[in-house]
Amino acid sequence: MMESIETPNAPAPIGPYSQAIRHGDLVWVSGCIALSPEKGVMQQSSLEAETRQVMKNLEAILKKSESSLSNIVKTTIYLTDISRFGEVNEVYGSFLSLPYPARETVQVSALPKGANVEISCMAICHK
Repeated sequence: MMESIETPNAPAPIGPYSQAIRHGDLVWVSGCIALSPEKGVMQQSSLEAETRQVMKNLEAILKKSESSLSNIVKTTIYLTDISRFGEVNEVYGSFLSLPYPARETVQVSALPKGANVEISCMAICHK
């Protein structure tokens, strides 16, 4: 049975979707951008700060899903400028540990709310 996951510790969806969907031992987390859950404003003082907020949003949703960053098996990173991949990768990597999840990174022409980075993931849930 599918379960919609919603937490006030991450930004509310800005469209007709769930923050995440849990089914059995797996959770699929929708793409997160750097919206602050407290103020609802984008954290864009730097690409590093933006990526950090994205990872914190993912972490909050995973926690509500009875999972964690260490249980991520797959991520997708969307960037508006692939030449800045190194900046995102450094922050992204600081939130994760071995074994790192599978991943792809793609450049896109634009993201919601003027974001520069968006990350989605799939993770295993704790029992």
